[in-house]
Amino acid sequence: MKKMLFFSTLLLVLPAVVSAVRPVKGPRTRSSTTAAKGATAAKDLAKFFDDEWEWGLKEFPERATTLGDPRYNDRLTDLSAEAIERRKQHSRDALARLKKIDREALTEDDRLSDDLFSRDLERSIEGARFPTELMPINQQEGIHKDFAILSTLTQFRTAKDYRDYLARLSAFPKQVDQTIALMERGKEKRWVQPAVPLRDVPDAIRAQIFPDPEKSTHYKPFEKFPEGVSEADREALRIEGRRRIANEVFPAYLKLYTYFTRDYLPAARKDIAASSLPEGEAYYAYAIRYHTTTEKTAKEIHETGLAEVARIRKQMEEIIRQVKFKGNFDAFVKFLRTDPRFYYKSASDLLQGYRDICKRIDPELIRFFGTLPRTPYGVIPTPDFEAPTSTTAYYRPGSPEAPRPGYFVANTYRLETRPKYEMEALTSHEAVPGHHLQIALAQELTGLPKFRRHAAFTAFVEGWGLYSESLGDEIGLYTDPYSKFGQLTYEMWRAARLVVDTGMHAFNWDRKRAIDFMRSNTAKTEHDITVEVDRYIVWPGQALAYKTGELKFKELRARAKQALGDQFDIRKFHDAVLLGGALPLDVLEKRIDAWIAREKSGAEASRSKAAAPK
Repeated sequence: MKKMLFFSTLLLVLPAVVSAVRPVKGPRTRSSTTAAKGATAAKDLAKFFDDEWEWGLKEFPERATTLGDPRYNDRLTDLSAEAIERRKQHSRDALARLKKIDREALTEDDRLSDDLFSRDLERSIEGARFPTELMPINQQEGIHKDFAILSTLTQFRTAKDYRDYLARLSAFPKQVDQTIALMERGKEKRWVQPAVPLRDVPDAIRAQIFPDPEKSTHYKPFEKFPEGVSEADREALRIEGRRRIANEVFPAYLKLYTYFTRDYLPAARKDIAASSLPEGEAYYAYAIRYHTTTEKTAKEIHETGLAEVARIRKQMEEIIRQVKFKGNFDAFVKFLRTDPRFYYKSASDLLQGYRDICKRIDPELIRFFGTLPRTPYGVIPTPDFEAPTSTTAYYRPGSPEAPRPGYFVANTYRLETRPKYEMEALTSHEAVPGHHLQIALAQELTGLPKFRRHAAFTAFVEGWGLYSESLGDEIGLYTDPYSKFGQLTYEMWRAARLVVDTGMHAFNWDRKRAIDFMRSNTAKTEHDITVEVDRYIVWPGQALAYKTGELKFKELRARAKQALGDQFDIRKFHDAVLLGGALPLDVLEKRIDAWIAREKSGAEASRSKAAAPK
């Protein structure tokens, strides 16, 4: 408010000041020139961002669909070697174009956006030497999963939307052929996935093929039509949908299944370490920098993980004493894994349990956040075809443009592996105040380029999710000691990741040693541990971001609290963290330090004013 009043006053007095110094024209000319250069630079930067955003949507049509932009809903991403090389060259050309913009003439906010985009391009260019595109499928991701989910993210309002979808169904076989070609090149260049984590991929591909096309996920859009589609069009669209799914989509899945089982799996790596890939040590170091947005080494992260494991283990032992359990840590964990009281007997009850937790958290959020998102969220089950190899839960972002709510996707496969005592921590991470709150809020920000509203720096996004779990104590969760143990085991799980991920990819740990370490330090079920370790194998470095980010959020909160004392406001702190969108951790630190300085200055000014004589 004071800043606005200052500029209003300046505008009122400026004509008199200018009149008094009118003979001295130099400063006015320089000021005008500076303003003109600033306006030009700002315009050039805005156009650059708009051009790059549009280029990205066109190059990756599935992403456009996910974001609620239907313009490219009739096509799929070109995965040919030529297209991939063209995109790599585009990054180099885009960086050269961005560097031509006069950065010094930009405002502080625009300089930050310029720096973030430059950093992203530089990161992409640096990583281009590692052909990860030659490993397009693993148990976590690939076209066999992505294409099936795509229809659930697509807007269906008119007959054209359905015709676009039919075109996509017909485009799928070509994308399968391109994916197989990438994997063939991967075999030649020795960029292939390890064999063991891929054991369930053939079944996941085969699960997309049905004797009756109408049983397929791909047919679901034809089951119910919106009012915008006439009765005359509906039956024709159904017939064509059935035909394309049966004659084009299913044969493509079968071709992928045959290739994967007959040709790819036998050629998969026996060694699980990223360091066993060509230039593997350099690749893993890059993966660490990419995911953590830090310059930390594998050794530093490994040691941090060991220290965190020891710290959290002490808290877990205290819970065991608190509930007066007769036995050691291993016995207590076995009790948690096997006692029926900790598990639901039906998928519907599990989902309702998650929904109840969400409804308990929702009204408490206003005490911790000054700004809350408008986009709603829901709780849905993991699709059957991906449940066996999927994690316990994940968040599927919504889209204000679509419009589509966000979803907390909970795995109901094998209920005996989904303990109740983990549910409060998991809800806090995936829904609120975790991923949904942070991502939906970023999507709704105004005044920022679109790329910043949709930024996905892993250390920020996943670090926020883990930090959100720790907020549960303040929100009113974890009043049950077993639930508190669940929160600690989730924190331990992320701490153990630091040890296990670096252990496997940098320090010659085998898969069994990683599983044993997780088993001996967490209360996660055997199934979850196996799925998680296999995930770390195929996504080197990604799992390091969670704990790295969480520790930074906690460090910044402690710093702000110490600096501001009684003036510290948790709602303002969280707004300062979230209202710039996801950021690299070093940029976030600078942002919070600047916020602390402003808050401190404002508090001192208020005290001075209050102490002044009346």
